[in-house]
Amino acid sequence: MTKTRKAPGRWSWVKWVFIVPVALFIAVQIYFFVQIWWWRDHEPGTTAFMRQQLAAMQETNPNAKLVQQWVPYERISNNLKRAIIASEDANFSDHDGVDWEALEKAYERNAKRNKVTHGGSTITQQLAKNLFLSGSRSYLRKGQELIITYMLETLMDKRRIFEIYLNVVEFGRGVYGAEAAARHYYRIPAAKLGASQAARLAVMLPNPRYYDAHRDTRYLSRRTAVILRRMGSADLP
Repeated sequence: MTKTRKAPGRWSWVKWVFIVPVALFIAVQIYFFVQIWWWRDHEPGTTAFMRQQLAAMQETNPNAKLVQQWVPYERISNNLKRAIIASEDANFSDHDGVDWEALEKAYERNAKRNKVTHGGSTITQQLAKNLFLSGSRSYLRKGQELIITYMLETLMDKRRIFEIYLNVVEFGRGVYGAEAAARHYYRIPAAKLGASQAARLAVMLPNPRYYDAHRDTRYLSRRTAVILRRMGSADLP
């Protein structure tokens, strides 16, 4: 007499539809948390964004390499620090990692265009994306970015967040971090960047690969002048 196989019970469906995805989500968040905890006093090395860009570069040039050199916070010009805060996140020293007003404005612009074109990201959010996430734009990715952002703000002080950001942010094709950028564009160390040089580098950040190839655009010059005027009021962590 053959035994008949029982149909999967309700518990099996609950396990696969709900419990397993939740467990995977929690495991991923724990991984992010442990990584951030380690990076409080260790260098991150390459980021997810760097590895993604290197792979793209090597599709056309297998010998392509990234240029990056970690330098401590005190060896990066205060001009560059002030310029980036003035250009990217004027309230960096005061907010909890997210500028909700900027996010609301970005959401309204995206709604008008029926696609995600603006992020309203703070420096901490940009760091969260660079460390762990892809460059794709979606509300799901934005949600994960917010979770990582609050982990960063919980485990690190503003100075450490900014130090890591300054060392991993993209400044051009294959060029990452303040030291590599200063040497790539001006042939000087990051510690010696002047106000005008720093302002120009900060303005390049939203689209660094484009401005690496187009260094004399009128917009770049106009925006650099604006950031120069704002740098004096930028608060450093």
